[in-house]
Amino acid sequence: MITIKTTKELADFCAQASRHSYVTVDTEFLRERTYYAKLCLIQLAFEGVGDQNAVLVDTLSEDLDLAPLYELFRNKDVVKVFHAARQDLEIFYVDAEVIPDPLFDTQIAAMVCGFGEQVGYETLVRKIAKQQVDKSSRFTDWSQRPLSDKQKAYALADVTHLRDVYLYLESALVKSGRRNWLNEELSVLTSPETYVTHPDDAWKRLRTRSSSPRFLAVARELARFREDYAQQRNVPRSRVFKDDVLMELCATKPKTLADLSKSRLLLREARKGDIADGILEAIRVAEAIPLDKLPRAPKERPHRQGVEGLSDLLRVLLKATAGEAEVAQKLIATSADLDAIATEDTPDVPALRGWRAEVFGKKAQRLKQGEIALSADGDGVKIVDLK
Repeated sequence: MITIKTTKELADFCAQASRHSYVTVDTEFLRERTYYAKLCLIQLAFEGVGDQNAVLVDTLSEDLDLAPLYELFRNKDVVKVFHAARQDLEIFYVDAEVIPDPLFDTQIAAMVCGFGEQVGYETLVRKIAKQQVDKSSRFTDWSQRPLSDKQKAYALADVTHLRDVYLYLESALVKSGRRNWLNEELSVLTSPETYVTHPDDAWKRLRTRSSSPRFLAVARELARFREDYAQQRNVPRSRVFKDDVLMELCATKPKTLADLSKSRLLLREARKGDIADGILEAIRVAEAIPLDKLPRAPKERPHRQGVEGLSDLLRVLLKATAGEAEVAQKLIATSADLDAIATEDTPDVPALRGWRAEVFGKKAQRLKQGEIALSADGDGVKIVDLK
């Protein structure tokens, strides 16, 4: 097993990889104690058998610069193949604002090809490559050196078997005419906005206990402070204060350090210093916002008589069409999409655009308009054309 520890070694490997049509990529990282992932290892492989043409890149080596890899990532003649790429791509974007292009994600491709929802790498390797993957090293500390032979073997397996998985899925997509479906799905992964967390928007992830505009304003300012603090100091947001603490602060709205000391949930170290000052300032700012500038909770969808039944019918239609097309249901439409189609006159949801519209969306609209009905027989659900 080859471990690359210098920039020159990485440049030599990337030069070889650039002469091939694809390279498989995976990473090992830690994130439990930091806001941003700490990259510990990169695995790379191009066409070959077994461990042939596969390497480990020790990103903790002081003699290593990732510039040659980023040059390979920008090479449009080489497809960069990942499995469940979201977190891997975030690491590279945060480090160098680089997003591999062109990109292939085998998890998404597998969903398009009918392997189920968010299918795991081990499952694909077992079904496609007819191999078993030893995952016992998954949760080891990848920042410790030296790496054991078992860790190295585990890490390499994540890119060597990926070659067979990629070739199979790429061929299946071409044969089925669904290559453009994958391209549509990859647009989210290749968008820089996917990897940027704006402190101003952090509150939108919260599950708030109240829809009161003032309560939401306090939640927004506290979430903004927490996100900004965590990013600047590279610590997990939960280390600043957790969501349940944030909700308590929204309810009690402490004005002084003495008030803050009465919190039931706030950690002792957060009751003084920069965090305490930030909390009190965030609440002060929220309390001073004029009424007409306060945030509002999203409007609830209008309730219509019989809408629950229509949502249920849409779910049956989704299951039937997904089964017929051999595509994961979750990839076609979410529950929120179905509810929006059922309740809104002009819903703006992914299920009504692109390939999803061809597979499901147009049928969903026709069902809503009474142009088709659903029937059942011994072979399953059937679509009956009424016009």
